[in-house]
Amino acid sequence: MTSMKLRLVFFLVFLLQTNFSFSQSLDPIITDRPDQTESPFLVPANYLQVETGLAMEQVNDQERNGLLPTSLIKIGLNDRFELRLVAEHFQTAVGNQKKTGLLPLTVGFKANLCEEKGIVPQVSFIGHYTTSNWGSDSFHTTYGAPSFRFLMQHTLSSRVSLGYNLGAEWNGESAQPIYLYTLSTGITITKKLGMFLELYGFAPDGVKADHRWDGGFTYLINDHTMMDISGGTRITANAPAYFTSIGFSKRFNLKSGKRK
Repeated sequence: MTSMKLRLVFFLVFLLQTNFSFSQSLDPIITDRPDQTESPFLVPANYLQVETGLAMEQVNDQERNGLLPTSLIKIGLNDRFELRLVAEHFQTAVGNQKKTGLLPLTVGFKANLCEEKGIVPQVSFIGHYTTSNWGSDSFHTTYGAPSFRFLMQHTLSSRVSLGYNLGAEWNGESAQPIYLYTLSTGITITKKLGMFLELYGFAPDGVKADHRWDGGFTYLINDHTMMDISGGTRITANAPAYFTSIGFSKRFNLKSGKRK
């Protein structure tokens, strides 16, 4: 992808983070970050949501990675379906060797499958497809890479929820899937402040699984704007040593163009 195209992608992400007025009352914003557990809740119809952040990961003594930034753009089509676009500027360093650029773009959707009722959780499905060459040349893959997740959540009380994901993804180079799981407890501390604790892991087919944990906080600036901070470490020795992340999410009404 040319440098002009890269600049266009990030200009669009920047442009979308402008304040617009909102014409209807909605529940406070719900995001898919900062934890690894994707939420089963969708962006409301006719709204666009941008979830962006910075993340740094120390894999081992020699290797470190950064997402500077990572951005998820979601558009609600109706109460059962949303479209998704993921753009990530990635930097990796192994010793003195560094590589940076835009990872191949990911497109996809989230679909609501059923509402929570009794012991039956809220359930949604995410399907993504990561392109092989819609990114910087140094990060092209041989093939496009699909991924999918089933997203479940139980409401345990007015302040506590339990979310979990099961799915698989591919890396664009091998036909072998990488299975994944997440398990996250969300806790409402105040009307604006929340926290989570999470266990998650990845199990490449035929390879020993790695397991990790993380935790963090969210702060609701207003019903349409949220900030977050999180971090985590490895449980098994074959997982990355640790990571830290900070993020910002905002929801926009596509039918309103007036400034606040």
